Order: sequence, then structure tokens, then C-alpha cells
Amino acid sequence: MSTGREVTTTGTPADTPGPAGIPGPADTPDPAGTTGPSGTTGPSGTTGPSGITGPSGEPAPAARPAPAEPAPPPVGGVLWSVAGDVRALLMLPAALTMQVAHPAIGAGVDEHSVFRTDPWGRGERSLRSVQLWVYGGADAAAEGRRLRALHRDIQGTDAHGRRYHALTPAYYSWVHATGYPVYRHGLALLHRPLTEAQDRRLYAEWLQVGRILGIHDRDMPQTVEEFWPYYRRVLAEELEATAVVRELLDPDAPVPAPDRGPLLLRIALRPLWPLLRRPFQRIRAFLTVGLMPPDARAAIGLEWTPEQERRLRRLARVVRAVVPVLPERLRYLPLARRARQAARR
Repeated sequence: MSTGREVTTTGTPADTPGPAGIPGPADTPDPAGTTGPSGTTGPSGTTGPSGITGPSGEPAPAARPAPAEPAPPPVGGVLWSVAGDVRALLMLPAALTMQVAHPAIGAGVDEHSVFRTDPWGRGERSLRSVQLWVYGGADAAAEGRRLRALHRDIQGTDAHGRRYHALTPAYYSWVHATGYPVYRHGLALLHRPLTEAQDRRLYAEWLQVGRILGIHDRDMPQTVEEFWPYYRRVLAEELEATAVVRELLDPDAPVPAPDRGPLLLRIALRPLWPLLRRPFQRIRAFLTVGLMPPDARAAIGLEWTPEQERRLRRLARVVRAVVPVLPERLRYLPLARRARQAARR
């Protein structure tokens, strides 16, 4: 779920989420889909596949087949069913907040993101990127490459004086990793708890999304059993209430009136926004903290009372009753809806 960290390079707004942060290019994995040398030679005195030899009698280099691009999660899988459901919109802010609670990622967002100046545009582009990972077909891998290229020059120093680079594997992987526990927790509240088999399938599909983003298998736990010790270690050793976390949850932070969506709605909201802004931000903060896994909430130091939990569960009951009976055009986001229609054809 990645995503939501839009950054700028050379003064140009970036179009999507992707890790915002982090230590230097030497630690950075190659982008997905890159290969080593373009050719190989056979043993001395042998010819290559085509029978052509070089000037010294050595075989001419044989072209190495281009590696297959990582495929999106399967049609009909767990992510296919839930990532485009409108309920995913309620879960994404929790994942984004967990990401920027890492000091390096928070610093990258603080220094390079357009979330203050263009929050609605950033949100729209970020959501489209996330949808492409699951429903984009051949465009999914292209979107992953675009995101890595976008973040190659993002670097700086975090609040603790440590250097960061956007593609450092530990940080890039954490940005991606947050999606799995947030989906798992959010689905239990807003949909229904996953079975053990569905849980494992969700994690396997989320790993596949990571490959689309260029995350090497060596940089992510490969099983559910390996994930939880890694997750708890990051919570205990890394996360904190960074400046960006506090700003995202501040009901008084300045947020411009919506500039995306139906024209008539935008025109109606503009004069009312000074009155609606603070209630909107309070609701957003309530859902962000409430749909965050409780252990992550505690690690960051976010307050959550029993009364807030009761209110969240009452809201969740309404969502569980209403969303399943919505027509497809209202229940699913546009990319997901078109992909589902194409799959049926």
C-alpha cells in the first residue's frame, strides 16, 4: 500500500508513492528488470549457440535472455478482491502514517514531498499507482520501474543526523511491508477476518507486488512466520512520532480545499471549506489511528481510548453492512472496476 510518499526531484512534483527515504547508493539494489553483462562466452575453443566465433577463435558472446518482468498478483486472488474495494481508501492513511513514522522515511517526505502544497493531487496519483500494481497488467512492472527512477536522487539527513537515500533496501522494504499488516487489520474490521489460508495468500501476493516495485526477495521476509519478528523489530527499534506523523494527525494543520473530483462538488465545497476543514481532519485522524494495527499505534505513541475503539467498531458495522450491497460502479475504484469487467469478458 504503498505508497503515498510523493516526492519532488529537480523541483518537479513526483506522481506517486514510493519510499521517500534513504544510506547511500552503494547499498541500493539494482532496479527490477536490470541485468548484468549482456553476453556470455562458452568454454575455450567452443562456439556459441549460433556457431559464430570471435577473431581469436573464441565463441562470440551469446545474448542473455531478458529476465521476465514480475507479474501482478493473480486475477481472483485476495488482493484482486480487496485492493480496489472502496474500503481500501479508509485503510491507506494508516499505512502511510506507519511509513513516515520511520525517521528516515519521514525525513524524505518532510524534505521532498508535495503533501503540503498539493495533498489532493498527491493522493490521487498515489492511489492510481497502488491500483496499477494490482490491476495494471503489463503496466504494473512499468509503474514499478518508474517509481524507482523517481526516487534515485532522493537523499538527505534525518532528524537524528543520519544520512538517508530513498532506495536503501531496509527503508524501501519497510514502506512496502506496512501494507500487509494494515490490510490484515483493516479487513478484520471492515470486511471479515482472513482465514489462515487467505492470510498466507495475501502475504504471498504482497511479496509479488514488492517484486514489481523492485524489492529483492533477500530484502523481505519470505514467509508469514518470518515477517512478524521482522515487523516487531522495526516497531521496537525504529518507529517514533516524527514531525510528519504529528502534522498528518494535527486537526489544525492547513489543508487546501479539494481540487479534485466532480466540478460541482468542488464548487460547493470551496466556500464551506473553512468550516469543514477541521471536522474533516479530525475524522481522518480518527480513521488513520483506528485502522492502524494496535501494536504499531503503541510503538509510535499514538493515543487510542476504549471509547474511540467502540466508536470505530460501530462505524465498521455500518461499513460491513452497506458496502457489499453497493453497485459495482460505486463499490470499486475505476481501475479495479475496469479490470474486473475485462476479466469477466
